[in-house]
Amino acid sequence: MSKSLEEVNQSIATEGKKTGFRKILAFLGPAYLISVGYMDPGNWATDLAGGSQFGYSLLWVLLMSNIMALLLQSLSARLGIVTQRDLAQASRETYSPFINYILYFLAEVAIAACDLAEVLGMAIGLNLLFDISLIEGVMITVLDTFLLLFLINKGMRKMEAFIIALVAIIGFSFVFEMIFAQPEMGKVLTGLIPSVPNEAALYIAIGIIGATVMPHNLYLHSSLVQTRKFDRSKAGIKQALKYNFIDSTIALNLAFFVNAAILILAAATFYKNGLFEVAEIQDAHQLLAPMLGTKWAPILFAVALIAAGQSSTITGTLAGQIIMEGYLNLRIQPWVRRIITRLIAIVPAVIVILVYGESVTGKMLIFSQVILSLQLGFAIIPLIHFVSDKSKMKGFEISKITQIASWIVASIIVSLNAKLVFDEIQGWLQESEDPIVLWLTVVPLAFGFLILLLYIVFKPFVTKMKHQTENHLPHNFVLNFSESLAYNKKNIAISVDFSQADQIAINSAFELGGKAANYTLIHVVETVGAIMYGENTDDNETRIDEKLLLEYQEMLSKIGFKVDIKLGFGKPNKAIPKIVNEGNFDILVMGTHGHTGLKDLLFGTTVDKLRHEISIPLFIVKN
Repeated sequence: MSKSLEEVNQSIATEGKKTGFRKILAFLGPAYLISVGYMDPGNWATDLAGGSQFGYSLLWVLLMSNIMALLLQSLSARLGIVTQRDLAQASRETYSPFINYILYFLAEVAIAACDLAEVLGMAIGLNLLFDISLIEGVMITVLDTFLLLFLINKGMRKMEAFIIALVAIIGFSFVFEMIFAQPEMGKVLTGLIPSVPNEAALYIAIGIIGATVMPHNLYLHSSLVQTRKFDRSKAGIKQALKYNFIDSTIALNLAFFVNAAILILAAATFYKNGLFEVAEIQDAHQLLAPMLGTKWAPILFAVALIAAGQSSTITGTLAGQIIMEGYLNLRIQPWVRRIITRLIAIVPAVIVILVYGESVTGKMLIFSQVILSLQLGFAIIPLIHFVSDKSKMKGFEISKITQIASWIVASIIVSLNAKLVFDEIQGWLQESEDPIVLWLTVVPLAFGFLILLLYIVFKPFVTKMKHQTENHLPHNFVLNFSESLAYNKKNIAISVDFSQADQIAINSAFELGGKAANYTLIHVVETVGAIMYGENTDDNETRIDEKLLLEYQEMLSKIGFKVDIKLGFGKPNKAIPKIVNEGNFDILVMGTHGHTGLKDLLFGTTVDKLRHEISIPLFIVKN
């Protein structure tokens, strides 16, 4: 199995640090790369819109989003630390290729939406500081491809230091902005009490959640924690989880401070003076100087905006690389990946700016964050399932209380998004002159995504029940063995699949070899993980199948037979011949289920393909 972000995987040693503080420092870093995604230009747009339109009343949404983000990011880090898989890799091992392609497409849409916000933010920042047109600023953003390549070649620690420096610039800028703005602290505290003034506030609130709890960051964090090399013992993993939680808590609270500062700045400056429609970053920049009485306010604002766009674009690229490698097992040159991601973002940005002008950038930024929020369920739900799975987490699965909290968070996000989608589609249908087109396109697409969401919610529960009811020894397994003097086979291979066909196949093999022969039971694991990773797979079904084979071996050994077991991986018509041809067998005994015609198309014809691949006789026993 390829490693996540292979060029920097386990590149930072944490062992051998003499003091606890130095140990913590060795783990600090990944969450700061995550935190920049929580203060990117998309957040600025939603925070400005929320503060100027509704004053301090949506501050509680930021606080709730930050708590959600901390919980989900800790789950993401746990997945990467314990399983050494990122979220995309874990999904590829769990779901079918078809479902994975859809999830990959949705993840790419999230990356593109995020990058759109970063492109616009950087372009706006350059426009405000240097009076460069937005179109020219958008084109200049292509150049940061080379900055990313330079940083990653210098090592992960250098990249983390660069990002932390940019975060510090943003933080210090807003410390001074708060001093200039002098917000009313009583109203700030009142804003932490939950309230939603109207439907428009709900749209902004969902945008804030999407801008804060970003789906691509869940993929990114599960990979970045793997850059640390630490003792893989139980105590070592426990320590890594603890230090990464400290890292996440510090970094995400800093991000919360920045987001809260932007919203408070908008409330204290624009809402207070009756300017309720300041959602455009450019308008906010122009109004800061006359409102706050200092030329430094707009300059610091623009500098922080550029720092936010530049830092988040680096992490967005890494996330794009992770989802492509994880879902598709496709690794391309980082600069190619970077340019592809950037072009996907630049093309729509340029088209919209050319058609509608520079005045719509604020609406584009908020829309990009709503798109991010709509993708969240498809990242959060698999993540919760994975970190709750005892077989995957090997004793480090999350507690029942954490599971309940995680599902509540997922339910809140999915419910808000469902309401938003329903309201938006209802509005389009009422306003459209030709609603039939919408009924034939948008409505079926929405239902399709709803079905996919329900599938990824309930599939693990159904699979678990199926294993509990089906993956056990066949009922009434009986060996009607009779002694004979005509045994002529010494080494016999038997294909088993834990169905009723096994007892007939095994009894038939015993009639050929008796108690003097050596028997090898062969079973093939056919999961997606087994097909992808072969003998390196370590999923739940593999462990269950191995356990059942051992039960077969124990049961048959107790009654006097010499039995070995072999586990194959992938397609049976390929895996069984490999095992048989590598062994010294006289015959292969195989049970069949007796299906023909259409069932052959549905279930395959292993026997027909297998018989041409082996060099020994094949004894087929019909069930």
